[in-house]
Amino acid sequence: MRATRGSRYGGTVILMLLTAWTLLPFASLFTAALHPSGTYPSGLSWPSHPQWGNFVQAFNVANMATIFKSSALIVLGVVPVTVLIAAMAGFALGQLRVRGGKLAFGLLLLGLTLPFEGIIVPLYYEVEHLGFLDTRWAIILPLIGLFMPFGVFWMRAHFVNVPSELTEAASIDGASTWQQFWGVHIPLARPALVSLAILTTVWTWNQFLLAVVLVNNPADRTMAGALGAFQGDWGTNVPLLSAGSLLILAPMILIYAVFQRQFLAALLQGAVKG
Repeated sequence: MRATRGSRYGGTVILMLLTAWTLLPFASLFTAALHPSGTYPSGLSWPSHPQWGNFVQAFNVANMATIFKSSALIVLGVVPVTVLIAAMAGFALGQLRVRGGKLAFGLLLLGLTLPFEGIIVPLYYEVEHLGFLDTRWAIILPLIGLFMPFGVFWMRAHFVNVPSELTEAASIDGASTWQQFWGVHIPLARPALVSLAILTTVWTWNQFLLAVVLVNNPADRTMAGALGAFQGDWGTNVPLLSAGSLLILAPMILIYAVFQRQFLAALLQGAVKG
């Protein structure tokens, strides 16, 4: 019992240290954001007179209300389509065992190794040819395709673990494949769907490269992409830049805090509960 208790305390201490190490950059950003504008804070020094107005100033000078709206529109264009197509493809590959499914899945896995930087030049000319350059579609459409390999892989991993007896029972009851998908499997796949939606939302919100290369107007970019323009104008103002960075991070931190249970449930899901 003593050894078990010691191991538990040791694990707790290690987790606390890792948590503190993870939060250290955010703490540094927060303290830097409270220093007077134009100064160069270092480390975790707390200012004698915290400048809370830096957050308001960063919000106004970066035109974050417009950029937030643009990011939300891009997320709404990417996430639902990605999750829906990935769920249908994952169901087909994981439950229906369609002909050629293994080959298709192998090709999709190759997409996981494809870096955005490696395709940005041909993607630029393709988007220009389609007439979507300098629009939000230049970000939405490529991201749907680029997220698809992981999305299908994620959803297939869920559907493979669902007992095939459920599909067989629904088929005996007269349910079509479409009814089996929506009526039986989608309710069971909620944790996987929510976690995939969270991941794609965070990745879309934080997308920088495509937003900067394919869209010139910062007002039509993602929040992370617009930060590049903000940094160009205020890069020497460390407190203001830190405040802007925290404002960009805040929505994603809030989303994860709200849906963390569903996200962890998908990671730990190994069987269907009866």
